[in-house]
Amino acid sequence: MSDSVSASASENLNDRTQTRSRFSIPFFVFVLPVALAALLYRLEPFDPVLLPVQLGRYTVPVPARNDHVRAGSEAVAAGHVKGPEDLAFDAATRVFYTGCEDGWIKRVTLNDSGLDSAVENWVNTGGRPLGLAFNKNGELIVADARKGLLRVSSEKEIELLVDEFGGLKFRITDGVDIADDGTIYFTDASHKYPESESVFDILEGKPNARLFSYNPETKKTTLLAQDLYFANGVAVSADQQSVVFCETVLMRCNKYYVQGPKTGKIEKFCDVPGMPDNIHYDGEGHYLIAIFTALAPEMEVSFRYPFIRKVAAIVMKYIGNLFTPKNGGVVVVDLEGKPTAHYYDPKLSLTSAIKIGNHIYAGSISYPFVARFDIEKYPAIPTV
Repeated sequence: MSDSVSASASENLNDRTQTRSRFSIPFFVFVLPVALAALLYRLEPFDPVLLPVQLGRYTVPVPARNDHVRAGSEAVAAGHVKGPEDLAFDAATRVFYTGCEDGWIKRVTLNDSGLDSAVENWVNTGGRPLGLAFNKNGELIVADARKGLLRVSSEKEIELLVDEFGGLKFRITDGVDIADDGTIYFTDASHKYPESESVFDILEGKPNARLFSYNPETKKTTLLAQDLYFANGVAVSADQQSVVFCETVLMRCNKYYVQGPKTGKIEKFCDVPGMPDNIHYDGEGHYLIAIFTALAPEMEVSFRYPFIRKVAAIVMKYIGNLFTPKNGGVVVVDLEGKPTAHYYDPKLSLTSAIKIGNHIYAGSISYPFVARFDIEKYPAIPTV
């Protein structure tokens, strides 16, 4: 009897031991990663904050829309440009310039068909050229993310104009445009993060950007606005009274008055259906605003909750990219900031757009070519 009880007890003990062993390994495998992730979260210094506005996947009312603009599009300078971010067009020579991720500013000569007939390595800044604009002397002014504000002569001589203000280096010299009086307006998208880590500035949600002017005669740099949310593209208004600049994080463009009774004041110019990059005036009463990406559902949730953005930043820092641009394109607005047309596509991501004839030429940091859209053959269709 005692032997039977003893044997039974031994069997039960063995069963419990086996049960514990069966569950102990999976439990350990589960708990350890969670514990390590929690520790990593606490130790990670990245500290995102609430945004001043609640972002959402709202639709900006537009009277005309083409939601598959990639249909019929063409690739210009394919394979000769790497991440062509911005475009500057010289109508007299039918040449446009674009800055690439390898530091080269390329010259692309358009033939009669509007496609590329020649692509030239024009000059290498040794940095990452972003915004481009011609001054009245035909020199190219370059907002180089890594080098600062540059001037490149027709003889390809590079001159640094300015790369810091108030003891803070420009970390992402970004958009640039030039007024009729020669004043250069430009943005520093972040004084905290370099261009290679720009996504962390966006995820952090803090106003690290600034808007400046530079007087080439006096060589004086003036701070026009600070505490901006990734200030990006810049365009001087047609009447020279104001400067329009984009705030990528807040999905809007603002107007800064440089002349007249409102000098020094900032007003919202327009909301856009996504994250704006460069903005260009087309000379015909419209601005073309490039949209890098619309706000996808996962991005909307992350912008609502800072702790999710911190988790996303950790994953991107140690594993890889989480977000894929979607529904990028071009929004066309009038001089009052009212949208007139929207060209976009689910699989499109753009950083600049200019109008040449009946086509929109668009740059993107994501592509090895400049995209060309025939907006006469493939127009935006009225929505009402």
